[in-house]
Amino acid sequence: MKKSLKKRGQKLAKKFSKASIEAREGGKEHIRENLIQRFSHIRHIRLLVVEWLLLATALIMLAIAQSFWFGESYAENVYVDGGSYIEATVGRVSSLNPLFATTSSEKVLSRLMFATISDVDYSGHVGLGLAQSIHASEDGKVWTVHLRDNLKWSDGEPITNEDVLFTVDLIQDPVVNTIYGSNLDNVKVSENADGDITFNLPNAYEDFISALEFPVIPKHILGDAPTKTLVEHDFSNNPVTSGAFTFNATQTATSADSGSEKVFYLSNNPYYYAGAPMLSSFAIHTYNTKDDVIGAINSGAVTATAELTATDASAVVAGGFEERESSINNGVFVFFNSNRDYLNRAGFRTALRQGIDISAVREMAPNTEPLDYPLLKSQINLASYPEMPAYDHDVAMSKITEIANGEKIHLNIATVNSGYLPAVSEAVAEQLRSLGVEVDVSVYAENQEFVTNIISKRNYDILVYDVELGADPDPLPYYHSSQANSAGLNLANYRNTLVDDLLIGARGTLDAELRARKYETFLEYWVADAPAIGIYQSNMTYFYNKNVRTYADNIHLTTVLDRFSDVTSWAVTKGTKNKTP
Repeated sequence: MKKSLKKRGQKLAKKFSKASIEAREGGKEHIRENLIQRFSHIRHIRLLVVEWLLLATALIMLAIAQSFWFGESYAENVYVDGGSYIEATVGRVSSLNPLFATTSSEKVLSRLMFATISDVDYSGHVGLGLAQSIHASEDGKVWTVHLRDNLKWSDGEPITNEDVLFTVDLIQDPVVNTIYGSNLDNVKVSENADGDITFNLPNAYEDFISALEFPVIPKHILGDAPTKTLVEHDFSNNPVTSGAFTFNATQTATSADSGSEKVFYLSNNPYYYAGAPMLSSFAIHTYNTKDDVIGAINSGAVTATAELTATDASAVVAGGFEERESSINNGVFVFFNSNRDYLNRAGFRTALRQGIDISAVREMAPNTEPLDYPLLKSQINLASYPEMPAYDHDVAMSKITEIANGEKIHLNIATVNSGYLPAVSEAVAEQLRSLGVEVDVSVYAENQEFVTNIISKRNYDILVYDVELGADPDPLPYYHSSQANSAGLNLANYRNTLVDDLLIGARGTLDAELRARKYETFLEYWVADAPAIGIYQSNMTYFYNKNVRTYADNIHLTTVLDRFSDVTSWAVTKGTKNKTP
């Protein structure tokens, strides 16, 4: 039985094996007949095959292009966070303490690194900075400041009322001798029961909010430092800041052409009350001369500069740079030091003014607006202005000869190496020499030494200088007798008790019409006494790389530093961003 079953299985296996072989051979034959042998037929339809392949390729490419086109319609190339902006400035940096900022480089660094109590906004009006609110009493003598919540220094420590009180004490200290001192003369500052800061003024001051535009410095860093050592303190080299940027590092670069230069690297401040800037960093490259700045632009070493004038445009040959002209509320004046011989006589000063061809002097400052008075028409609307005496060389020379009475008159003109000032000073000197006056011109670097040794000591007969006129009219710092001292800004040492009363009265009145009448009377005295001669209203010329975003077109600049009003929006890097449907 078993043998029979075994034989039957062997027969079945042979049948299956034979069937498998036949199927395999049949399959091969089928493939040969229906596929391989038909390849030869392709030559008869090759054109059709090519057409179908091209059509398929075109459809694929169209799909890719459509995807790209639709992607573009929902995306845009915009400025994004990141990148570094490099500005070129002129002037040495002796200190990063904002209370001692005198050179252009120091002032720029101060503005970028330190916030102020009040601040000028894009419209050119004084608004709020570190302060959340600033209120004046009805009589204009008490001003109350409430700081914003959660203010922080760049080291994370809180900015408090104590910092403000500490800063005001330093500003009012004559040993410190800061430029902010004149605005806070005889002002008493304290913290009230509500936790606010009160400024008690000796007289009403309608525009005191402008005086609050001073930088605050940290008490927790400098509180124990003796006043006389503030400049030498480590804070002057490595400050804790409150502005849009914080100090990072300094690098010294030396070249055969321009000597020693410094680059100050700043990083964006995440604790800044107005929000961290889009820029990751901001660098200030300081140079010794304007020619060095031009070289830096042409070599592509910097992004922008505000140190040049319109006459330098032809020297800027680098491609990709654009030029902007922005008017600012500054004025260049010729100040007569009334503490000096001859110049202490109003008749002599008016004779000098009559003998100077102002139009010829103004030719040294092209593309600027003439400025006859110490008030700008954009600041206040006056019903009338006093008539300026006409130029008359012969009459002026006759008066000067009579006053000299046979003696030689020698005058020294002081100015700084900035913008058109040296050329304007030389033009004034030539006019005076034609009147028989011996004149020397001294051009100084614009730094702390100039402020200390020339400005504070009034170490000049005539000063040709660019002064800030402010957002609102207030000539008191420049012409009130209380400011005719080393700490004040009365650069002409001008004294007139009637003018003092007018300036105090104009400051204190809240009546716009009465204020205007007081300023009209002040201008009459100013023209009659001739403490100074107005030359021109300043402009800021800004050269910048056209591929970056700098200050907005609609910003009204009160000073050159106000270009940084919207610095948090400046940008240098672009990227693709999807549009909101």
